[in-house]
Amino acid sequence: MARLAAGVSIVATADAQHVHETMAQEKSAQKGPYKPKALTAHEYATLQRLSDLIIPADEHSHGALAAGAADFIDFLCNASDEMQNIYTGGILWIDEEMKHRHDGKAFVDASPEQQTALLDLIAWRKNRSPELNAGIDFFAFCRRMVADAYYTSPIGFKEVGYVGNGAMSQFSVPKEALD
Repeated sequence: MARLAAGVSIVATADAQHVHETMAQEKSAQKGPYKPKALTAHEYATLQRLSDLIIPADEHSHGALAAGAADFIDFLCNASDEMQNIYTGGILWIDEEMKHRHDGKAFVDASPEQQTALLDLIAWRKNRSPELNAGIDFFAFCRRMVADAYYTSPIGFKEVGYVGNGAMSQFSVPKEALD
């Protein structure tokens, strides 16, 4: 079972690396910043803000924005109508909920405190209710995708010290693991 799980993870990582490489090739061919392919400018800006709130830049991390998490997700949305519908619907839910709570402001127009207050509600499954279920489900999906995008990017690989898969002449279990 562990080998199967490891094999699945390696394939997923390899696929994600391929997406990052393809995006890098496209970006070098185009001039200027990334241009969304599937999401509207507003949806993309909202996804960028969500990405920044999920994995912010700090002294230990460059953050999801620098890693291009929103670009990665938009790129995948362009290849999958189902994924595009998830993000379009989820961002619409977040905007409508924010407008309802804060004088008609869309998520990206709300204050950072208002943004995090809404995310604090939908970040926890214990807050499930008919009013919040759609937001909770979307935010859980979005968090996983932002983390996948970040930790499969060159920036994320560097942060965790991933050097790739390769043959080893010998393997020794680290002393720390044995302790």
